[in-house]
Amino acid sequence: MENINSKKAYDNFNYHFSQVSDPRQSWKVLHPLPEVLFIAVLAIISGAEDFIEINDYASTKRKWLKSFLVLPGGIPSHDTFNRVLCAIDPNEFEQCFVSWISDYLGQLPIQEEDRDIIPIDGKTICNSGDQRKGNKAIHMVSALSVKSGLILGQRKCNEKSNEITAIPLLLKMLDIAGCIITIDAMGCQKNIAHQIHEKGADYVLALKGNQGNLAKEVEELFQKTDKPEFAHYIHDQDIEHDKGHGRIEERHCKTINNLQWLYETQSWTNLKSIAKVTATVVRNGVETHETRYYISSLEGNAKQMNRTIRKHWAIENSLHWVLDVTFNEDNCRVRSGNGAENLSIMRRVALNTIKNDKTAKASLKNKRKRAGWDDNYALIILAQMIVNR
Repeated sequence: MENINSKKAYDNFNYHFSQVSDPRQSWKVLHPLPEVLFIAVLAIISGAEDFIEINDYASTKRKWLKSFLVLPGGIPSHDTFNRVLCAIDPNEFEQCFVSWISDYLGQLPIQEEDRDIIPIDGKTICNSGDQRKGNKAIHMVSALSVKSGLILGQRKCNEKSNEITAIPLLLKMLDIAGCIITIDAMGCQKNIAHQIHEKGADYVLALKGNQGNLAKEVEELFQKTDKPEFAHYIHDQDIEHDKGHGRIEERHCKTINNLQWLYETQSWTNLKSIAKVTATVVRNGVETHETRYYISSLEGNAKQMNRTIRKHWAIENSLHWVLDVTFNEDNCRVRSGNGAENLSIMRRVALNTIKNDKTAKASLKNKRKRAGWDDNYALIILAQMIVNR
């Protein structure tokens, strides 16, 4: 495996994250902020889960880190990692993360293939709340590129109901032109649909009771199409089958383009079609049915709609599940200041770099272990997402 220049890897990381302001008084700084951030990210890539483990990693790697970092104050203590990462501005940190991913994706070869689908969904970091102090667990809303498998950005809200305010802030940061944005029912809002359209993207939004009149109109129209005299309202249909993990699933998608009879659709920007997806699942001989409704700025191509809706769940499998199982995120008990949010950003930096690694065929868990054992491999993981300048 090719050796990677340690100093170059650090300089490139610092180039993208140097806009994070140092909140400390300059004359008291013993540990430069770029070095603190770089060490913390390397440690998390290599399996560290909290500030004590980040310090343990750095102390073990002291000689190697000293070969390309200045470390004027030596290895930072776990208290230093704690104080610094709880104090830095998470909005600045997140903006650096978004710019880094955007620059990286911008240098990849343009391929003629299907449009990228970007699911947006939230996840609560369960142990980040403190009942004694009345602080609720933080809820992170993230955007995932299905095409690249990379996290594009995230935004914090204090509880799930605040996704309505967090999603527009996340969309504002992202370059989504030409993409298809999928959001669950919490994000089915007129202003969000308008913002997505204004940024040059299309939307597929799940529809539930929070849009009472619209949901009722859509459901009643699809119910009418079950009768022969109204069947012609159906524009297109598609059926997908999926088998695995002891289950067989059939997803039947129907779309309607003629929305002139639906009063509530008139106030939605660029709304062109509605969809009904009926999922039939057979598991252990037991059959269950679930019906979901959607509104979209896409034309009523049922095959495209069915695929797009199915891809939305990639954010559960490729992000939320991985953060819980591989990074043990829900058990992280950091609660002070901005610590939980900033560690969450660092986990996503680490996850993006590990997922993007093509040099080793191994699980994410094994890649993290290998990064902890092999210093050069840890740098290779980071170096693969270096933006050429």
